[in-house]
Amino acid sequence: MRRQAGGQRGGGDAWLIEQSLERPQLFAAIFDRHFNAVHGYLSRRIGSDRADDLAAATFTVAFERRATFRTGGGDARPWLYGIATNLLRNEKRAERRALQLVAELADSQRTAPAGEAAAIGEALSALDPDQRDALLLFAWEGLGYEEIAATLGIPVGTVRSRLSRARTRLRAAFDPPSVTDPDEVRR
Repeated sequence: MRRQAGGQRGGGDAWLIEQSLERPQLFAAIFDRHFNAVHGYLSRRIGSDRADDLAAATFTVAFERRATFRTGGGDARPWLYGIATNLLRNEKRAERRALQLVAELADSQRTAPAGEAAAIGEALSALDPDQRDALLLFAWEGLGYEEIAATLGIPVGTVRSRLSRARTRLRAAFDPPSVTDPDEVRR
């Protein structure tokens, strides 16, 4: 097998995508390798039924745009998550439904006291969409800062900033305000 510029042997994601430009059937290996991860990400965001359609749409878009894949990282997963995230942004109604599902799932698994799961859903929906995307890629998909940056097409510093702001807003939503008024302390 021939080696790629990044040191990977033929058969890696970048090699397959490059070769699929001439032999489209090779793109099936990208689908096979990453469908479950992309579907899982979408499913947690918008529910399993809608995730089926958007995961298929993600791979359709990826196939159509495979000539634009940047081979620097070699792994197609961040690129695919980026496509999926962009499709999600076009599905605002589905996003609201997904946040309700998160609250219901948390209640059904009793991971949070009654009512707190709904508050988590509300706090997530109150986040800026860019902050929410970065946070969910980090928390749900386990992506590192560099992978999130590649997924969203932003610098790593912006990822750090968005995650920091999201954490600050979530803390503020759940931490009681500190009492600084001396009259309040005496009561």
